[in-house]
Amino acid sequence: RELNMMLVIDFSSSEFFGTKSCLKKEKLIEISAVLAFSAIKNNDKVGLILFTNKVELYIPAKKGRKHVLRIIRELVNFNPENQKTDINNVLIYLNNILKKKSIIFLMSDFIDKNYQKNVNIISKKHDLIGVCVLDSFEQKVKNIGFSPFYDSENNKHFWLDTSSKKVREQVMESFNNYFNYFKKSFQKSGSDIIKINTDDPYI
Repeated sequence: RELNMMLVIDFSSSEFFGTKSCLKKEKLIEISAVLAFSAIKNNDKVGLILFTNKVELYIPAKKGRKHVLRIIRELVNFNPENQKTDINNVLIYLNNILKKKSIIFLMSDFIDKNYQKNVNIISKKHDLIGVCVLDSFEQKVKNIGFSPFYDSENNKHFWLDTSSKKVREQVMESFNNYFNYFKKSFQKSGSDIIKINTDDPYI
């Protein structure tokens, strides 16, 4: 079939979060490995982009098991230089480097905004699939009392009173706003979306 598949993976600090079976980053790596092996089984080319608020790594699409093993090695061992997320930046980068129509899996927790315009631009030229990986705690904050938290993207420590229903609702509302923006942006452009929880099977 000779298709081009690009795995575009968010490696910002918010992906290094998980309260149950694994971190969001670990789930992203696992899904990426499955997709990469699926690509070579179908004789397709597969490439990789790891991004934060800048593109940290770009591996052009190629065929072959050796190439896929290199991609998986990078996914497992790569240490990003930056902490924050900029989805707009990676979409602009994709638009500049991809000349052939590709299948793009953009994987992130999508804790970012103002990227709808570039989602529209990319989706007109390529098949774009947004894979949103979230931890269950982000979607339903539990009452664990007055607890310390760390915002890794902004390098800030703070305390949160999770015994307060209002506080729990505010945190969940914040995550819901990000997810709803992601959903609206992709669906408006005709792109597909997949939502995955870290503690649920994704197959």
